[in-house]
Amino acid sequence: MSGQHILISDPSLRDGNHAVRHQLTPDQVRAYCLRAEEARIPVVEVGHGNGIGASSLQLGEAAATDGALLEAARGALKNTQLGVHIIPGFATIEKDLKPALDSGVDVFRVASHCTEADITERFITFARNAGKTAYGVLMMSHMASPEVLLEEAQKMEAYGAETLVIMDSAGNYLPEDVRQRIEVLVEGLGIPVGFHAHNNLGCAIANSVAAVEAGATMLDGCARGFGAGAGNAQLEVLVPVLHRLGYETGIDLYKVLDLASFAEREIMDVVPIISSTSVVSGLSGVFSGFLKPATRIAEDFDVDVRDVFFELGRRGIVAGQEDIILEVAADLSKRRQLA
Repeated sequence: MSGQHILISDPSLRDGNHAVRHQLTPDQVRAYCLRAEEARIPVVEVGHGNGIGASSLQLGEAAATDGALLEAARGALKNTQLGVHIIPGFATIEKDLKPALDSGVDVFRVASHCTEADITERFITFARNAGKTAYGVLMMSHMASPEVLLEEAQKMEAYGAETLVIMDSAGNYLPEDVRQRIEVLVEGLGIPVGFHAHNNLGCAIANSVAAVEAGATMLDGCARGFGAGAGNAQLEVLVPVLHRLGYETGIDLYKVLDLASFAEREIMDVVPIISSTSVVSGLSGVFSGFLKPATRIAEDFDVDVRDVFFELGRRGIVAGQEDIILEVAADLSKRRQLA
């Protein structure tokens, strides 16, 4: 373990966009990236919360185009790489990936639901053929067994993915859950494995540590946890914890602490907290990005948002199915009226 390098990727300007209804501006992105560069953050991820190409009425309209955000970031980054999150279906190769190439994107993180890796093949192949780094990302990974995750991850590896990342998109994991999955993936893959934590149950840092102890060599962390729902692993906590454990990140401690303070002051409406609703979201295994719309819709129908989350979890709803929140709230309201 001593001196082992852990690659840190910072999705504050992508996952954090969920927390501000996708309203980050080019000026905010530029200012953050300048400070991330000073802190020696290896990778900064930029874009709509659901990835490039996802700005829409259903998922939330962004304040700025993908191109404007990426160009603002690219102009501020020299040594730090620029990354994007891609979900096939929301993004297309012609409309979104080719312009992202022109904007100078270095790292393409191609994501699917944890059992649908097949949809990523064309996108991973495109990024690799363009000479760019391509990651395979399995979202909502708690919804699949370690063995199924490995099968899906092996597909991504065969498509050309250079790193495989599993996301705890609902903040549902405890450390042992992470350890079991990472161990299986590290043993069964020939490429590095990474982990993306959410903090609904207060385990984001512990889960990240469990991931590296099980063999992961890449972690995501966001300034002040800036992300959907209860937020992500806090970047400025994750880095010193890793350093104390003997891992290396190459990140400047004082500068990353300054970066987090800047983010709280200049780009966040509120610092993510573990609210009562966030806990239920994590327990029910529902995508963290549903927190704001589910809360709003539950209030509109005068139903308990906790009931909404548990029903969404029972139905196995995932990102992109935001319309089901309305259906669930309406059903709960109707049941209450008939009771």
